[in-house]
Amino acid sequence: MKLVYNVKDRPAFGRLVVFAIQQMLAILAATIAVPAIVGNGMTASAAMFGAGVGTIVYLLFTRFRSPVFLGSSFAFIASMSAAFAGAVSMQVGYLGLIIGGIFAGLVYAIIALIVKIAGVKWINKVMPAVVIGPTVSIIGLSLAGNAISDATYNGGSEFSYVALLCAIITLFVVVISSTYGKKMAKLIPFIIGIIAGYAAALIFTLIGIATDNAALQIIDFSPFVNLVSDGVSFSTFISMPEFTFLTAIDGLKDLDASYILTVAFAYVPVSFVVFAEHIADHKNLSSIIEKDLLEDPGLHRTLLGDGIGSMAGAFFGGCPNTTYGESVGCVAITGNASVSTILAAAIGTMLISFISPLVAFIDSIPACVMGGVCITLYGFIAVSGLKMIQSVDLEDNRNVFVASTILIAGIGGLTLSFSTGLGDINITSIACALILGILVNVALSFRKDKKEK
Repeated sequence: MKLVYNVKDRPAFGRLVVFAIQQMLAILAATIAVPAIVGNGMTASAAMFGAGVGTIVYLLFTRFRSPVFLGSSFAFIASMSAAFAGAVSMQVGYLGLIIGGIFAGLVYAIIALIVKIAGVKWINKVMPAVVIGPTVSIIGLSLAGNAISDATYNGGSEFSYVALLCAIITLFVVVISSTYGKKMAKLIPFIIGIIAGYAAALIFTLIGIATDNAALQIIDFSPFVNLVSDGVSFSTFISMPEFTFLTAIDGLKDLDASYILTVAFAYVPVSFVVFAEHIADHKNLSSIIEKDLLEDPGLHRTLLGDGIGSMAGAFFGGCPNTTYGESVGCVAITGNASVSTILAAAIGTMLISFISPLVAFIDSIPACVMGGVCITLYGFIAVSGLKMIQSVDLEDNRNVFVASTILIAGIGGLTLSFSTGLGDINITSIACALILGILVNVALSFRKDKKEK
């Protein structure tokens, strides 16, 4: 797809604001889901602020040449839970989140140093298109279940035809706007789709309330109710997020070496796993903007930006950050790769985290509506990976075996888990598929090299 806005292009201010809102809507559902899953008092607003700060850090390190948003990483959910489980108090647990983010960032910094010294040619050799293409596809396909679950269950435990209808309305509005929309409509399909889906859900919900039919009540208005549960005050409109470091300060007095070691074992192995996904995301984004980000600004810079961004994200919101596939998908579908849009989205996310009604609105967007959006986002990620192997010779059985191994291992959900006594080490299906694919490719390439000699 031809880019409408390239990396260095700057849309007019009015358009920039609208594009930034679209990027925020694309990433916010997943970003605020992480603190909700981990619990322990973590808040969506703090995670949003941390994601915004982390994204700005990333943009600075990459010299504003890589148009992608950083959001809360799902890969570290088990690590964050372990930080709370091993803590003697909630305050120490919050301190553990920050320490864990620092460990994750240090791993990225060390790998970045190695890449700076050794270069990236070895990465391209170990992970050619036949390896990285199917891996990128797996990133999208592995999230497919989440999108369909949201679309059909709306975050609940029972299948809902009403939720599915709202998801389908959202989906069709997005694809029609993106495909047949004129001018601005073509550039903001997600905003139009979410508005349409929310409107449909609102109609069903109001009918459900009027008829006392719970099955039709798709929207949960409790985020708005909570704003005025204690009466209307200044905090009803403006409130400071509950930043992680504010709670963590009180845990310093109870911190000990054994707990730090526990957190290290929970975070460090996962950081190496996320490194593989980092490469896949940037390879995918490179194919979209037709510029190798591993060369310019350089993998060492993207790694440092991601690592230091994770530290910042954990410091403010408790969640280490990672480059978001949803953001990459948004760039691919809209053709808007303007890094100014990403910067505006980061600033906007930070500002919104202080505005209580807006945070409540984001919380109230039904899962089924976001499910309809995510079907397109995750689908584009999967197809982007398949496009990477267009130039690969699939008449050669070596390439077929490498690609098929990655696809089956990833779609089949191959994961590994090791218990260390200090916490579990979990290797995601994406990482397992990538590692297995690399091993198969190296083995078959080695045989090929011997024949050529």
